[in-house]
Amino acid sequence: MPNVARADEPTAGRLDGDLTLVGGLGATFGPRAPRTTVDLRARYMSTSGLFVTYEDKAFFKEAEPERVLAFGLELRPLFLARWLTGKEFDNGRADLLLDSFGLELGGFAQQPQGRQFGAKPGFQAGLGLEIPIFSRATGLFIATHGGCRWSDAALSGETVQGPTDRALFVGVTLAWHQVIGAHVIDAGDRAPE
Repeated sequence: MPNVARADEPTAGRLDGDLTLVGGLGATFGPRAPRTTVDLRARYMSTSGLFVTYEDKAFFKEAEPERVLAFGLELRPLFLARWLTGKEFDNGRADLLLDSFGLELGGFAQQPQGRQFGAKPGFQAGLGLEIPIFSRATGLFIATHGGCRWSDAALSGETVQGPTDRALFVGVTLAWHQVIGAHVIDAGDRAPE
């Protein structure tokens, strides 16, 4: 029988497993026009993890750059700190919303209009916040992630030429979160069944 978070359970199901897999679909808004976005994430204990985001001008021909592949690390420091000190609310949605605040650092590769996909990755830094539709960790969320991207040229002190060198972005996706018991840390410690 699957674990189901009770209404009064302060973790809202986040400790039903040690790994949360996230898949989202939406749009990233930046210079000139939005890009269609696919966002994939894996988080350990709802606190830290990896992300990969692909953005494409598919439906928005004026987008600049045309394509972006972003990747990096995500840190969500509030959940364990609040839970371990008993600072949780009695509302699963409020806890999930507050604890979804995250810091993101990573790199990206891009394809400016009329050119090949970039060989020199740039740097991106951002913040994230996810609005839960349900009051459980497994379920549907509206995810927002935004920040700034700097190309290799901008990082090396060259003149910024436009949105392919430095740009702000905001991504909005409808995302499904699935908490699973992957036993990432204790895989060798489990007793044979």
